[in-house]
Amino acid sequence: MYQNPDLFDLSHTLAGALFEATEYPWQVLPQIGDFLKKLGPQLPTEVFDHPDEFVWIAKSARVAPTASITGPCIICEDAEIRHCAFIRGNALVGANCVVGNSVELKNVILFDNVQVPHYNYVGDSILGYRAHMGAGSITSNVKSDKTLVVVKDGHTEIPTGLKKFGAMLGDFVEVGCNSVLNPGTVLGRGTSVYPLSSVRGVIPAESIFKSANNIVKREKN
Repeated sequence: MYQNPDLFDLSHTLAGALFEATEYPWQVLPQIGDFLKKLGPQLPTEVFDHPDEFVWIAKSARVAPTASITGPCIICEDAEIRHCAFIRGNALVGANCVVGNSVELKNVILFDNVQVPHYNYVGDSILGYRAHMGAGSITSNVKSDKTLVVVKDGHTEIPTGLKKFGAMLGDFVEVGCNSVLNPGTVLGRGTSVYPLSSVRGVIPAESIFKSANNIVKREKN
């Protein structure tokens, strides 16, 4: 059975309850929207505004007037939603996150301090604490043949039962500019991806992805 206990640190996040009964973290993807609809009304009104149906935005968040936000969506404290960001729904944006200019989010969880600051598409994905996606990097969430996504970890294949599944990024992951994370990509905690990469499958924690045939273990300082 595939297990990666270092993929996410859920103990200090709003989304922790979502993962308690799941074997694999991607199993929560179909549940995000309903979860946000239930969680939103429980948020403290002194901290969160409720400007639209199923939309809750922390009073301390900075949201550009040109941003488009559709619920269900929760934007947490001190997040920054920049010019022309497009949040299409089913999105939990954690505290201190940056969602940048022309970034599109759909069916995602961004844990605290995530940065998707420039021209990113993040769909049907989960980004761990302090994960960062360089300019132009995207998650590809549907296979070209439209078949169900399978997560591949070496010789092990794990059917997800999902047609739409982008990527799982562990805490402190760095994705280089203009990289593509193919459907079902899992990047372990602390992994870095070189710019212009095409990534698929499970990449172990604390790795450096230089190319599909050149993945090295990060040297400890």
